[in-house]
Parts: sequence; C-alpha cells; structure tokens
Amino acid sequence: MDSLQEKIGLSPSGSSVETGKGKSKLSKHVTHGYHTVKGKSAHPMEDYVFAEFKQVEDNELGLFAIFDGHLSQDVPDYLRSHLFNNILKEPDFWSETENAVRRAYRITDDKILEKSADLGKGGSTAVTAILINCQKLVVANLGDSRAVICRNGKAKQLSVDHEPDSERKDIEDRGGFVTKFPGDVARVDGQLAVARAFGDKTIKRHLSSEPHITVEMIDDDSEFVILASDGIWHVMSNQEAVDCVKSVKEARSAAKALIEEALKRNSTDDISVVVVNFN
Repeated sequence: MDSLQEKIGLSPSGSSVETGKGKSKLSKHVTHGYHTVKGKSAHPMEDYVFAEFKQVEDNELGLFAIFDGHLSQDVPDYLRSHLFNNILKEPDFWSETENAVRRAYRITDDKILEKSADLGKGGSTAVTAILINCQKLVVANLGDSRAVICRNGKAKQLSVDHEPDSERKDIEDRGGFVTKFPGDVARVDGQLAVARAFGDKTIKRHLSSEPHITVEMIDDDSEFVILASDGIWHVMSNQEAVDCVKSVKEARSAAKALIEEALKRNSTDDISVVVVNFN
C-alpha cells in the first residue's frame, strides 16, 4: 500500500476504518485517496482496497482496486496480494493490455479454486483500474463493485454490474438457475447476488469469471474516477455520487465524503471507496 496510510482502530460507530492517500510522481495533478467503513452486519469486514502508484521501468502505473468478499475475507485478501502481480507478469501487458488483464483474471481465479481448501468456499467481486502513465485507464470488473468516471461534471459508468437477472440465459445454459423471491434480489442457485465473481467453488460451474474491460483515455475533460463497492451503489446513482464529491478537492476527503453520504442514506453494507483525481 502507500507510504502514507493510517490505520484507525474504531470510528465513532465502532466500525473499523482504513484510510490513505498517494500521488503520482509523473503528474503533480494526479492523486488518489481511499476510505473504508465496516457495515452493520455481524461478520468481519469483507472489503479490501488496493491503491498504489508503482514505477515499472520507465513507466508509472496507478493500481487501484476494490475487492468485496462474500462468505470470505480470505479470497479478497488473496486478490489484494496477487491479482495485480499476475496482471503485470503477463508478457504482453504493455502491447495487449486488455488481453493480459483478461488472462490474469482467469489465472487468478483458477488459483483461488485450487486453493479452496485454504481460502474457503466464499468468493469476491472485483473492480480494478490501471492508470498507465497518467494517460490511459484500463478498468476491469467482476460482480457489482463499480467504476464511474466524471467528465465535465457528468458521470459515466466504466464497469458493468453483473446481475443474475441480466445473465439468466448463460447461467441456465451452464445448468444453474436464478431465483427471485419477494423482498430479495435475484440470486444464482438461490445463493449469490452476482453472476460473475472470483472463487465460489461450490457454484462455480454456473458462474462466469470473465471480466468486463473498458479502456478510457484521460484528457483535459477527465476530472476524477470513483471505484466503490455496492454499499455505495445501493443508495446512490452514478450522477449522485459524482455530484457528492466533485466540489471536494482532496481525493481522500472525497472518498470519505461519499461514504458519509451513503451512511446518511442508511447503507448498511461494508463500504469502500477509492477516488483518483486527474486535475
């Protein structure tokens, strides 16, 4: 993680908090900040954040991610430790970045399934963003953690929410089924509320681990990007999230402000936010 990282034991509500910030060496205008808060459930915090600028030969990479575990701390923790390393190990990362990311996601998922005896039967969503030399942003995701960029004050979603309803045919073609009971969301095999995820060995044959990938060029109209777990998106639209933070200059303060607004709107889930400012 970054050189400046604060571990705060307890927030006023008794929730554990992780917060930090960092900046590019390539462009003084490009900074990041992150903030997390544990939700109201009895289980331990299952969100994990990665946020770091990294020098690779003559290039600078901004590596940002949120991993939102379900029935697991071990799978998102494994992803935080291994996914970016696996992506950067791909021999064609620089020439065919999208293919490298896609392959590394698959390799990482295979390894998680191999290690299920140690990592358990749970899984994790993921949204990753790789900023290459402050010019090109490569976003990939599985599940319902989301990436949203602000351009000229307008929100644009860069990820896709992989919901069971929208992938029902693929799930059924794999031998699975989708349930939707009154008062509940759609679930794969009556269990999982996303159609794509890392891990989840017991229902893996009915899920996909193929990421959605978007490439966005960063220019003068690009203001900032938000990565956040679904604890934000359950209570706010993309534009509401952008409007909440676009007047907050400092990235970590923006991440914190977004979480505070979600809590005011009665979000009860674990919440993690990374904000990357471009200007």
